[in-house]
Amino acid sequence: MNLPNLLTSIRFLLVPVFFVVFYSNLKNNITLSMLVFVLAGITDILDGYIARKYGKITRWGIIFDPLADKLMLLSVLYGLTDKGYLPVWVIAVVAGKEIFMAVGAAVLYFTQNKTVIPANRLGKAATILFYLSIVALVLDLPFGWYLIIIAVAVTVTAFIRYATNFRTIKKGTI
Repeated sequence: MNLPNLLTSIRFLLVPVFFVVFYSNLKNNITLSMLVFVLAGITDILDGYIARKYGKITRWGIIFDPLADKLMLLSVLYGLTDKGYLPVWVIAVVAGKEIFMAVGAAVLYFTQNKTVIPANRLGKAATILFYLSIVALVLDLPFGWYLIIIAVAVTVTAFIRYATNFRTIKKGTI
């Protein structure tokens, strides 16, 4: 296992840590859980940078890095929805997109010679926007809601791009 894949694995382990802290009776549990979330974001940035810079990109990383990101993001969105910080429609849109993408990825992997569609820039931008918007929302910054709306819009746009790539691959034009 290389360093980027280790960092991705750590991000998977941070998901239950987030939940334990978020739902604990600790003083400042929400703030502390957001620090876990930010730490997960830092591992995401580092693993991508190291993988690209040092040629450590692996099929495992291509598959599991975005999975770790989505699992962490959905976990945080669930917690924030459960505690009343976010309306249900935000997690419904994001979870719906992720379910469709997971099914599509499985279809491509198993029917198209283990084809994997790597993350695109819009998907990465949506992830960054969600990280920023969630932190801004928890800190009660006035622009937090605007960032949430923008993050959801970019997420939907990224999904449309993935869906277009999926159809192109399924039709055999790539």
